[in-house]
Amino acid sequence: MSSSTRNETLSDRFDVSGVTADGAAWLASAGAYPRSALALWEERPDAPVVLPCGTAFDVVSVPAVFGRQMLDRLWDEGPGSGPVAVFRGRMLLFAGPGTAHRLPSLLEWEEWAGRSGGIPSLLCHGHGDAVTLPAPLGAVGLHSRWLVAPDTRHPWLPGPEILLWAAVRAARTTVRISIFPPADQGAKVYDVSRRR
Repeated sequence: MSSSTRNETLSDRFDVSGVTADGAAWLASAGAYPRSALALWEERPDAPVVLPCGTAFDVVSVPAVFGRQMLDRLWDEGPGSGPVAVFRGRMLLFAGPGTAHRLPSLLEWEEWAGRSGGIPSLLCHGHGDAVTLPAPLGAVGLHSRWLVAPDTRHPWLPGPEILLWAAVRAARTTVRISIFPPADQGAKVYDVSRRR
């Protein structure tokens, strides 16, 4: 698949026009005062918003390039994604409540923390955390915009297992991950292909 075909396909899947009224109602439901949030957005639809995590959604924040690789895996090989935003160089993947608590344990189990080679840290925002999100009305700029805007009151949200799967697949395309320890650099290697 050529890169232009791939970009057309990905852009066809993403709603970059902005958050719909139902999507705004879903986002507002995360806060303590949903009607106040909706009134603010009607008055200033171009302003970024700060919302609490843990009830309607959790957010997994990753560097934008790695997040794009995860998003490619989710759409090309997996079930797709929930809402996705970019804010200040990080991609915000919306996930089901409880993901922020469970995903770090799964990553640790996968020995993610001990690996090197440029694998970025995943910041998990859940109960007790708040995140700043792009303005509900369309793209504000390259550093703050919706890639997959919320468009329903009950969007599908991936859980921790699906995001782990996407992160591992994205990391494998970035760096070679091996289950074998690195070779001993001082070991003698013999060429046995010419053996008689």
